[in-house]
Amino acid sequence: MSKLLVAATGLVAATALTFGGTGTQAASTTLLPAGHSFAAKLTGKATFVAGSTTMTCTVSASAPTTGANNQVPAAPANHNDAGPVSATINPPTFSGCSTSIAGVSVTVTANSANGAWTLSAQNGAPAAGGFTIPKGGVVLKTSGFASCTITASPAGPTAVNGTWTNGAPSALAISGAPVPATVTGGFLCPTGNQSATFTATYQITDTTDPAQQITVTG
Repeated sequence: MSKLLVAATGLVAATALTFGGTGTQAASTTLLPAGHSFAAKLTGKATFVAGSTTMTCTVSASAPTTGANNQVPAAPANHNDAGPVSATINPPTFSGCSTSIAGVSVTVTANSANGAWTLSAQNGAPAAGGFTIPKGGVVLKTSGFASCTITASPAGPTAVNGTWTNGAPSALAISGAPVPATVTGGFLCPTGNQSATFTATYQITDTTDPAQQITVTG
């Protein structure tokens, strides 16, 4: 049963958010349109996998509310001569989640209790993108055959990196990103430090003017 919840442990890579470019200096980046609000919405499924065990969520999104979250920085902060451009976002919601183990259900809750979530983009070929999650920013709880609590990003801010594609809408695709977590619970739970992979694609849409697109350029 030690494999029971390993797949549910993943959301964030245990590394600083680093985007490429070639050579020793990252390419300049501009995120457009400056000052516009945006939403990130899952398309397809988000999967957390370890070995033969999988957790799947069918709904996930981060949408603007009030304040400055989910907003492209105003000019000139939407441009970086030598690296990514970042924007704080509201913690994403997750629902429609299930595990590949019969008799075990799971709920996923994201929070910003220990710091901000961010979305970052880096110009390049291909362009890169990712989410940075604060310490303890995702908590997964299982019920049924086993009751366990899985805390992602237990040691501090961590990241999930992927590829950004400009389009209508633009997309952030994350494929098999390594992730850390800590598991607590009863004797059926794989307690201690765990690792898994995370795969998902989010559509990034302009909510200030739906006729425009959130794009990454130089």
